[in-house]
Amino acid sequence: MAVAAISAAVASFAGLRGLAQVAGWPDRLAWLLPVTIDAYAMTSARVWLAGTLGNDRAGAFARANAIGAIATSVVGNAGYHLVAAGLVPICWPVVVLVGAIPAAVLGLTAHLHALTTVAATNQLPTATARNGPQASTRVRTRRVKRRTETDLLTAAREADARHREAHDGRPISRDGLRAALRIAGPKATELRRRLAAETSESTDRKEASPQP
Repeated sequence: MAVAAISAAVASFAGLRGLAQVAGWPDRLAWLLPVTIDAYAMTSARVWLAGTLGNDRAGAFARANAIGAIATSVVGNAGYHLVAAGLVPICWPVVVLVGAIPAAVLGLTAHLHALTTVAATNQLPTATARNGPQASTRVRTRRVKRRTETDLLTAAREADARHREAHDGRPISRDGLRAALRIAGPKATELRRRLAAETSESTDRKEASPQP
């Protein structure tokens, strides 16, 4: 098996390298064409035949790419031998197709990597569910009840009353309301004005009431 694989790899390498040379590739870079095609064929076949992804889309894409890369290698080797035998001349479509192979393989490799990464990520929740609740960390958040305007005004009155008792009848300040109720500055200013208006109305009613 090893002898057959090595022999086939060397023969395919020679044919595809020769195709790159006749298509205009420099001699120092011509060896990259067989490496690109055959290496991608092996990578796609490995992903396809591994069968451990649990993702039908990734498996189907890997299968199609493995078959396509092998077919490209076969056609490339056959084309080189036809050119070497003088049966087919080198024309511009051949040069364009051979030159486009690296870019196409690069894009297909990136897409295959993305599919396998998504497949591996999708397996994590399943593994966590199998391991039970101890394998996952649950983050519990406490919902804070939103206070209404009435609630804020009532709390402001209570804070003002406590402040007056502790400070000889002086009303609570804006900053005091802000700290006591844990609210923003504009809201504290609004509540302070409403408290002042209520105090003023209460004073006016007392002054307007008839004296006995």
